[in-house]
Amino acid sequence: MKNLYKTITAIFILAISATLSHLNAADVKSVKYVFLFIGDGMSIPQRMMTEEFLKKSGDEGLFINQMPNQAITYTRSANSFITDSAASGTAIACGTKTNNGRIGVDSDGKKLESIAYVAKTSGKKVGIVTSVTMNHATPAAFYAHNVSRGNYYQISLDAISSNFDYFGGGGMMKHDDSKNKSYKSDFYTLAESAGYKVLRGSEQIKAFKNDANKLMAYGSDEALPYAIDNSDNLKLADFVKLGIDFMKDSPQGFFMMAEGGKIDWMCHANDAATVMREVVDFDNAVKVACEFAKSHPSQTLIVVTGDHETGGLTLGFAGTGYESFIQLLKNQKCSQDAFDKKIKQSIADNPKMSFEDAMELAQDNFGLKLNADKKDPMKLSSEEIDSLKSAFEKQKSKNKSHFTRALIKCLDNKCALAWTSGAHTALPVNTTAIGAQSENFKGAIDNTDIAKILKQAVK
Repeated sequence: MKNLYKTITAIFILAISATLSHLNAADVKSVKYVFLFIGDGMSIPQRMMTEEFLKKSGDEGLFINQMPNQAITYTRSANSFITDSAASGTAIACGTKTNNGRIGVDSDGKKLESIAYVAKTSGKKVGIVTSVTMNHATPAAFYAHNVSRGNYYQISLDAISSNFDYFGGGGMMKHDDSKNKSYKSDFYTLAESAGYKVLRGSEQIKAFKNDANKLMAYGSDEALPYAIDNSDNLKLADFVKLGIDFMKDSPQGFFMMAEGGKIDWMCHANDAATVMREVVDFDNAVKVACEFAKSHPSQTLIVVTGDHETGGLTLGFAGTGYESFIQLLKNQKCSQDAFDKKIKQSIADNPKMSFEDAMELAQDNFGLKLNADKKDPMKLSSEEIDSLKSAFEKQKSKNKSHFTRALIKCLDNKCALAWTSGAHTALPVNTTAIGAQSENFKGAIDNTDIAKILKQAVK
């Protein structure tokens, strides 16, 4: 009887959820300009950590957290409680659950139609933007169909056949994979033959005069630099603005998906300061869309979500009790990857490098101090020093990233931040929205509901 009750309850909840989802989607009216921003790996902890840092730094906080409509969003895939980016990207893009690893197809391998294709069929221009490689899982879910997210060359060919109007941000991974069984030629050559104007590098992009019918603008051969390391290169916001300028004169409007993909990468690495800077960079890109919306307030919808949480970020640490020191993240001056290159090069140049010398480099990049006043929050304890010494010796002997990771962990813990995983988690994400029809994003929804609502909005 107890199992029967559970089964009936589950069926009832599913039926109600399906009905509510259908009613929400059916009530959505067409919107001329639709933006969908996806923070890869960004859930509530990543947003709140960044919010707290900004406010303690005298800033007003994240714009994406100030949006008037908010919905808790569930992320599981068809075959796992914990989703990957391919399945979650497909759910958000197409409105159908699929297995982890699949791009734009359902669990049986059947092709699905994304929001972007619906927009294109409706006469809108379509733009896809990302800070990582363009054939990575999340952007690919909007234009590609493949049973494996790892088939990068085949996925890149789908970008060309999509006939979408604008691709911007990171380049195509394995763009000239001559050993691939589907190989035709270098991707960029094929794109130009298909009528795309291909811009590669900041100089070409900055010199662009809007003289193209279809545009691909890549700031890097692969992913864009991390925001914390990027002082003068083009950022995500620049590619959103480029896309707006390129597509804004379309009589039917446009749909743009923009992904902050490297939030996820540094959550995998448990590097809180770099994550925080990536979220700020992402927020700045959303602000560009909002600035455009000021001229079209009744014709623009902006939706912001995450595809899943990465890292199991916790906003608290046993060693700091109820205290929080997130503002100490300001001491980190570069990404984990950038520092790892510095310390490895230093060891290569001086194999007898001492721990004290290494800590001088660490103090310059993370603010962690061997010698300081007891009240200085960046002073290392004897236990922390012993841990870092051990990690440094391991890095010297094995040429792995032990010391780098230990420094990151030490700083994060001083900030009252900790991580439970180096992978994805099943935490729900937060979806926020502003503009026309944004009231449809309230309460608790599934990630597939985003596609169902937006497919109606772009018609």
